[in-house]
Amino acid sequence: MKGNAMQTVEQWMTRNPITIEESASIIEAIHLLKEKDIRRLPVTCKGKFCGLITDRMIKEYAPGKSTPLDTWEVHYVLSKATVRDAMNPTPYTIHPDAPLCQAAQLVHDKKLYGLCVTDKNGDLVGLLTTTNFMEALIDICSMS
Repeated sequence: MKGNAMQTVEQWMTRNPITIEESASIIEAIHLLKEKDIRRLPVTCKGKFCGLITDRMIKEYAPGKSTPLDTWEVHYVLSKATVRDAMNPTPYTIHPDAPLCQAAQLVHDKKLYGLCVTDKNGDLVGLLTTTNFMEALIDICSMS
């Protein structure tokens, strides 16, 4: 239990998230997401946080089932496309010391599935996902 003082983003965020370089191929991103069983990857540009790519963004970027391309052609196209091509270069962020309620409000209002957590220098320090919110809610409810 994390106590019932004001909850902060830092208390619930996932620290040291797995990242991917912007020059990596979409195929590399797909494999990393599947291998680590995650849905989002913060993107780095020469080691500095510069965006976000999610499984949903990749699905929207990839040719759909209605394409005349066969599986191998789709794979080829995605192996040549980079993370930079499909990522969001300006994802919503929040600071670790922000109240958890503020983060929840932002996720609700913007219909997001998570937030990138950055320090005052804009460096990535964590992710706050819907799973983290559910863990917080379970903890808060169990205090009653």
